[in-house]
Amino acid sequence: MNLLISGMGQMGQKIRTLAEDRGDTVLALVDAMHLSLLDGLPIADVVIDFSHRDNLPWIAEYVRQNDCPLVCGTTGLTGEDQALLRSLSEIVPVFYSSNYSYGVAVLLKLLETAVPLLSESFDMELTEIHHRKKQDAPSGTAKSILQILNGSDSFDEIYGRHGQVGKRGREIGVHSLRGGTEAGEHTVYFFGDQESITISHRATDRAIFASGALRAADFVFCAPPGFYGMKDLF
Repeated sequence: MNLLISGMGQMGQKIRTLAEDRGDTVLALVDAMHLSLLDGLPIADVVIDFSHRDNLPWIAEYVRQNDCPLVCGTTGLTGEDQALLRSLSEIVPVFYSSNYSYGVAVLLKLLETAVPLLSESFDMELTEIHHRKKQDAPSGTAKSILQILNGSDSFDEIYGRHGQVGKRGREIGVHSLRGGTEAGEHTVYFFGDQESITISHRATDRAIFASGALRAADFVFCAPPGFYGMKDLF
């Protein structure tokens, strides 16, 4: 495939390396400040976006003009950004995930089974750990996990605790740690009476996310218009 990558950082570089290793052509790594790189390039078969929400306007225009599938892994999106992706999915295949690890996709499926069994009798807490350069908190993956933990919207979501917080209520604590070069760790704790259950996933290299993004690119290249996610790869 001919791939256009939005994002000139570490993820963009890793996707380019893996894509070229398997025989794909990476037309360019681009962001909103370097759109001149698009001049004279062939039309991409798939756009892969791991950048910043500020790039979505030009990506959406490119996708519409060229009828090009999109794989988006950018986190920190607003409701308006999500609506834009949904509107694009009416004309092209759009694959969105906050985490492109196959293991995380399995973690989410495990939680979908565990939460209905545990949420009423166990206290739930969520922690996530990422490298020092990550700009949003909590992570997009943590937000996806929280949607499962609090699918009924019956728990208060407490982002960190400080001071005299009092007795625990009907709540889910969410905690973000930042430091070093951590690729990403997400842990859900279920605390019961005299027992506890922990479900955790740790990434040791961002290459797993790049590999997952390329799997998604293979999928959307042949898919009809629609909004897709990691579940569609099972």
